[in-house]
Amino acid sequence: MSERILIVDDDPVQRRLLENMVRRFGYEPVLAEGGDDAVKLITATDGPLFDAVVLDLVMPDLDGHAVLARLKEAGVAPPVIVQTAHGGIDNVVAVMRAGATDFVVKPVSAERLQVSLENALAAHALKGEFSRIKHSRSGTLTFRDIITRSTRMQAVLRTAAKAAASHIPVLIGGQSGVGKELIARAIHGSGERRAKPFVAVNCGAIPDNLVESMLFGHERGAFTGATERHTGKFLEASGGTLFLDEVGELPPPAQVKLLRAVQEGEVEPVGARKPVKVDVRIISATNRDLAADVAAGRFREDLFYRLHVFPIAVPALAERREDIAELARHFLARFAAEEGKRIRGISGQAMKLLGAYHWPGNVRQLENAVFRAVVLAEEDEVGIGEFPQIASQLARDTAGVADEGHAIAVEPDHAPSPALGDLPSGPDGSMLPADPAMLRLIDPAGEVRPLEEVETEVIRFAVSYYRGQMSEVARRLRIGRSTLYRKLDGLGLAPETSAGGEPETV
Repeated sequence: MSERILIVDDDPVQRRLLENMVRRFGYEPVLAEGGDDAVKLITATDGPLFDAVVLDLVMPDLDGHAVLARLKEAGVAPPVIVQTAHGGIDNVVAVMRAGATDFVVKPVSAERLQVSLENALAAHALKGEFSRIKHSRSGTLTFRDIITRSTRMQAVLRTAAKAAASHIPVLIGGQSGVGKELIARAIHGSGERRAKPFVAVNCGAIPDNLVESMLFGHERGAFTGATERHTGKFLEASGGTLFLDEVGELPPPAQVKLLRAVQEGEVEPVGARKPVKVDVRIISATNRDLAADVAAGRFREDLFYRLHVFPIAVPALAERREDIAELARHFLARFAAEEGKRIRGISGQAMKLLGAYHWPGNVRQLENAVFRAVVLAEEDEVGIGEFPQIASQLARDTAGVADEGHAIAVEPDHAPSPALGDLPSGPDGSMLPADPAMLRLIDPAGEVRPLEEVETEVIRFAVSYYRGQMSEVARRLRIGRSTLYRKLDGLGLAPETSAGGEPETV
């Protein structure tokens, strides 16, 4: 998904010029005719999110200064590039103090605007990443810190926000790497316990013989090697939140003691003479089907119902592809800063590659892939070459393979017709691709196919796809009808037989 840029200008000519520039840069432009419209769009709770704003300074209803003030009051801070015909130093100082990211003078050149947008987006992504890291470490992470544009993920966050207002036990389910701990931290950081500790425990990483000691603590001399008293994670999280990651990996003896801790609000350290009262909120997470584990006898049913009071299911990254580009940009900004590299972004082709991949490792895998790409990058833009593993895996998973193993997708304007089961063969007898969304650029010998051969395949596919409607074929291929008929004659394909129907009336 491209970055969404809001263009605010009362002059329709300027709006159109800026819209064309922004679209040419590869962004998605959204237009507002004045300051009032801009404030409504940016502050709407159910509206689209904007990555940057190009704001005219002088407007009749609400000028640029007032728009910046309104956004500051609303607590919304997208990067704003102010433009005006009056480029005096006083204006520049005033708008920068008001919160603008950059200042350009009308008429702005395409090169100047592109550089300004790229710098603003990169700086905003980096600022957001550092803010998230800081909030996560301080226990004040909130749902606003979670990057998402997916409607499914936004619904998950709304549900989690309701849990944050209560002390109800939460069980977060989802594949490994989807961000279950991030959701848990946001619940803690948005609730009454945010000033208290957030203690995370990976239950699957603790040896079975140490689980009880790690969770509930032990007294000195309770067992061989217990030379010091250990309080345990429950007491460590007292007053705050205890996050039990991969809770399904707990052994049966620990499940019994965990049930008592959740049910009675007390723990019994190993070797202790009496139980100790604890005040913790329990948030659990698992990538397993705990209901199936209960049925198979691997997990206690009574404990399951104690933890499964408020279930939250986090979708896999492949189910919320709208988030891939946004997450990749933020990871890029962070890793580029950490590695000391000046990288302005990810190329359009590389972003398409990331969007087409299925990401079995979810957000964690995407983060690691971007980290590796930053280390490999030698230019100021990350391209397909910096994602060799993703490209090679995608090439194996798809029918179309291009140079260096990159799949090139041909995206039709609408869903394929059900009648495409028997596509016509090429002049050499070869069949068109079984997958109509893929165009094969490599021949069986591993060489790039001739341009004429590729063009022939595209034309034959378009004629079949649009059922011989030559006007539509010519319009979609962006060529004249006379040119289309001339090319068909060169292929030896009469229009009346191209789609197996009657010739189109001219």
